[in-house]
Amino acid sequence: ERGGIVCKRIQVDVKDSLEVQFISSAEIKKSITKEYGRCIGKQLDSIDLQKIETIIDNKSAVFKSQVFTTKDSTLHVEVTQRKPIVRFQKGRSGFYASQDGYIFPLQASYSPHIQIVDGHIPVKISEGHKGEIENPDEKKWVLDIISLVQFIESNKDWKRIIVQIHVRENGDLVLVPREGEEKFILGYPDQFEDKFEKLKKYYTAIVPKAGTNKYKTVDLRYKGQIICK
Repeated sequence: ERGGIVCKRIQVDVKDSLEVQFISSAEIKKSITKEYGRCIGKQLDSIDLQKIETIIDNKSAVFKSQVFTTKDSTLHVEVTQRKPIVRFQKGRSGFYASQDGYIFPLQASYSPHIQIVDGHIPVKISEGHKGEIENPDEKKWVLDIISLVQFIESNKDWKRIIVQIHVRENGDLVLVPREGEEKFILGYPDQFEDKFEKLKKYYTAIVPKAGTNKYKTVDLRYKGQIICK
């Protein structure tokens, strides 16, 4: 029975703060005070735990929160953050996407080291949008990009070599390497196995003979061909 127990402290635990740092416990405490009101000094059983959860869950970088009280006069808040897999940059604005295609805004507090996609991104969303993409074609494109990023991330060599994905006006994807002048034309985000096998051949068979920076573009779009210009 907690009828007479008064709240003396708020304990915030950001579960995944070693992986992502979008949100701090200080910010969560500040939000509770600002949007819900003071909890310290109130009886524990009078605090609306669900309302506090809703306030926290509405933050775009929060995946889920759990709020509960314990007999030692503590209000506990446990927070799990969203984990972005890719950052889309459209001019000066941009957004993150998590593995399941959930879109949320860039955060002023922290910028994780993840794959960046820039250029002519065929997605029209309002500033500050969070949630699913409603247009089915745009949603499919984002999910295809996520598949590409996951493919790159799953291979330690590609993860080290590819630092950016650029979208041309015609929709072609261009891979930008960490070193070298070459740009790798991937085309549409499909047939990864085949296209990256050709990219591997470029590095193992062509570069040793021609040297680096010999070519400006390496076209991987056509079956059974690598076109270097």
